[in-house]
Amino acid sequence: MTGEPLDYALVRALQRRVADLQIADRQQRAARGDADRSPADEQQQAQSIIRQVVRQHMQDRLAAGEQVPDASVDTRLRAAIFAAMYGAGELQELLEDPLVENIDINGCDDVWVSYAGEQWPRRWRPVAVSNEHLVDIIANLGSYAGINARPFSSATPELDVRLTDGSRLSAIMIAAEAPALSIRRNRFPDMFLRRDLAEAAAPAGREVPPDLVSHGAMSAEVADFLCAAVRARCNIVVGGATDAGKTTLLRALAHCADPRERLVTVERALELGLGRNPRLHDNVVELEEVLPDGEGRGGVSIAALVRRTRRMNPDRVIVGEVLGPEVVEMLSAMAQGNDGSLSTIHARDADEVFNRISTYAQQHEHLTPDVSHALMAGAIDFVVFIAKNPTLGGRRCVTQILEISGLQGARVARNAIFAESPVDGRATRNAEIALTTRRAGRLAAAGYRDVIDGRAAASSIPPLPSGSGW
Repeated sequence: MTGEPLDYALVRALQRRVADLQIADRQQRAARGDADRSPADEQQQAQSIIRQVVRQHMQDRLAAGEQVPDASVDTRLRAAIFAAMYGAGELQELLEDPLVENIDINGCDDVWVSYAGEQWPRRWRPVAVSNEHLVDIIANLGSYAGINARPFSSATPELDVRLTDGSRLSAIMIAAEAPALSIRRNRFPDMFLRRDLAEAAAPAGREVPPDLVSHGAMSAEVADFLCAAVRARCNIVVGGATDAGKTTLLRALAHCADPRERLVTVERALELGLGRNPRLHDNVVELEEVLPDGEGRGGVSIAALVRRTRRMNPDRVIVGEVLGPEVVEMLSAMAQGNDGSLSTIHARDADEVFNRISTYAQQHEHLTPDVSHALMAGAIDFVVFIAKNPTLGGRRCVTQILEISGLQGARVARNAIFAESPVDGRATRNAEIALTTRRAGRLAAAGYRDVIDGRAAASSIPPLPSGSGW
């Protein structure tokens, strides 16, 4: 998409006029003794004031004999003012597009957008008139998007935050010629494993949320297995590369839990958003890492938050992403009775998950590989691997599920109970490997019926859906 960026100075000037009119309205309401407007009512009022202010601006230009742009500029100008006050500036248009998956900005005028179903990103119009303007937009997002305001300045030149729509923003203003920004969209904030789970969660008269089976990401049997594993309170680690769909799968797994359970989530920047839907999760505490100030004072680390969860009476602890020092705390929590815990980790393949965990434990807690593998064997029940499947043109799919069966020597023993299908690469039940007796009983009690009986496993992989996929 092409087009010139709006005049940032004009947007700011009109934004100030809108703010002045809002302040005058609040003063009048206070003088009359009226209650404050709700946030939703205030935003609706702002839309009305913005229309008035933009209309007046155009009339002033006409009266001065200036050329007036076409109506599309009016629309963009109104949207930009509202987004500057309540959203993400000109980025807001992309954040509201349901087909946008990723946004990458390499300086104010070098913008690339990845759309669902397309292999390569497209160049988009500039979102700022200067790099300083881009920094202002990013700083504004960091100031209100998360639980804790996160500064973006020369003293704190890195920013990771979840936006209000659930998208994940990462930005840096050093180590490159221009500020760099990447936003990974959360296109499916309420993804489910199966259609019946999605239907049960949808309010009457509302559209049914999407599910991973319908999107071709897994077979019905894999969905049945994973749902039973969550309800049987198995500890599950989801592995995958960057942008493989780990968080979306983790959210779908969490939606299998009993709505009455007390969940405690721990994340660097809030992304799961389990607390926003009390129909699904009625008792949720969402913990977000608190960064130290520019001088290194204060802050609460992920490891400290995971440790804190043990005293918060959780039914489940969900660690959004393991990136290092919190790994030993997570494994210890799992091994000491926090059954049903869920987490994700970056890895190239399913077996690499164990190497990554062991490496983190050695780097940050100085544990030997033998000790870290013993911790994993006693803490983790299953590793689920999700990837962009090249056999299916990059479609995100669950490709493997490993069951941890103890120690073999000094290393974790695991069995690929669901392996990559030679047909399309999606996970299918490995008929040659039975579940361990203990876990088979737990899964059966949770409603899972294993199809293998010494013959080939039945296949229930659905045909791939048409459209943009996932």
